[in-house]
Amino acid sequence: MIDRRLITNFDWMLLGLVLLICAVGVVNIYSASSSYVLSGTPYYLKQMSWILVGLAIMLLVCSIDYHLLEDVAYWFYGILFLLLLVVLAFGKTSMGATRWLHLGFISVQPSEPMKIIGIITMARILANIPVSGGLGLRELAFPALMIGAPAILIMKQPDLGTAILVILIAGSMLAFVGIRLSALAAVCIATVPAVWLGWHYYLRDYQKNRVLNFLDPERDPLGTGYHIIQSKIAVGSGGLFGKGFLQGTQSQLRFLPEQHTDFAFSVFAEEWGFVGSLVVLVLYAVLILWGLQIARRCNDRFGSLVAVGVTAMLFWHIIINIGMVIGLFPVVGVPLPLFSYGGTSMITSMTGIGILLNISMRRFMF
Repeated sequence: MIDRRLITNFDWMLLGLVLLICAVGVVNIYSASSSYVLSGTPYYLKQMSWILVGLAIMLLVCSIDYHLLEDVAYWFYGILFLLLLVVLAFGKTSMGATRWLHLGFISVQPSEPMKIIGIITMARILANIPVSGGLGLRELAFPALMIGAPAILIMKQPDLGTAILVILIAGSMLAFVGIRLSALAAVCIATVPAVWLGWHYYLRDYQKNRVLNFLDPERDPLGTGYHIIQSKIAVGSGGLFGKGFLQGTQSQLRFLPEQHTDFAFSVFAEEWGFVGSLVVLVLYAVLILWGLQIARRCNDRFGSLVAVGVTAMLFWHIIINIGMVIGLFPVVGVPLPLFSYGGTSMITSMTGIGILLNISMRRFMF
């Protein structure tokens, strides 16, 4: 039997925010892809189907008590870690990257669910660590290993954007718990040689070029700096109120690269201007604040940590994508959640929203 209190306490505000952002995203994808010559299903219709799939997964996640996730966290983590190893050995290579595992009728990308499983695993670890005055180096060692290992495997695919997100999400959860100043200083000092070694011996040339073009896009305006330059032109040309729906020259004349995926916000900013962009940013701000409110109201430590992790996942996706399209961050291929076209991103985001709804619905039960 379904507990009637779950239905009574369903978080309609959170669901409404998600559906509103998705609806704006679909309209924007319609505009961004209107100049495409497609032989199959239009992108905006595909996005609507992914939204429906995501909603079904969200409702499924809502129906399971989130405390069960704590019991299976290490099992799911182990399976995904093994899949990341298998991807490096036998994965499907596309456009120079090996990120997909072909399973006959379907291809899976283990790095995406690792965001969610990483959150659940970190929450289980941190929920069982007694904290007095913050985490020290000894308490940080195990969480760092559990997140660092898959992040390194994801970097080797190579998928720098996802690896950075996995680390940022874990870092946000650690910051929520609290880190001792001495431990934080030691981590910062250790980061300097790690960054130097990574730059000289780990990053590939195209990844280095992304960073260099972020610092100086004009060094290769027709090559690797093209994305940032065209995106900044689109955003800036929108002005206060934008050029109007389907009237963006950068998108309709196809100057913008990946304009329905990574640079979808550039299309929106050109057509709807500063005012329209501000509306979307406010919707995202409310979504993030609502997630933090769910974490605050949760009555158990594990649930609070998971809510913080999911909220951090959405937050960093938003910050990196929007920062990327306006030239504040290097181009790392991070989509805008619930807005950019893409089934994998939509399912990951909806799964996270489902977990937030789950925690919100059950806050009264413990």
